[in-house]
Amino acid sequence: MIEMFDVVELLDDVPEHGLLAGMQGTIVECHAADAYEVEFVDEKGDTSALLALAPEHFAVVWRARTRSWLPIPEQVAAVVADLPEAVGYEVLNFARFLRVRRQRIPIGATVEKDAFIRDVQPA
Repeated sequence: MIEMFDVVELLDDVPEHGLLAGMQGTIVECHAADAYEVEFVDEKGDTSALLALAPEHFAVVWRARTRSWLPIPEQVAAVVADLPEAVGYEVLNFARFLRVRRQRIPIGATVEKDAFIRDVQPA
């Protein structure tokens, strides 16, 4: 459930307002017609855009009620939920790829450029 002061991340560009997918804003009003007023601010904290968005254009990343960030799996699930099934499979395959990479190269390890690519190529 989307609530006041939740932080959301855009899933789509909104070029007429200078907003790009991935930018974060705050829910400042919940409208009855399944739309939410979202405020976006610049580095100085000044409002750069204030617009009504339908929930399919953003994903909640921080819950004001619990004062906590949503776990990454929930954020990924929210983004993937509205994608075509074929694209969802691409995401799943990429996640599998990352899991294999993590098993072969520990996080934080220093490797030469392109070493990983050579390591995961089938022989």
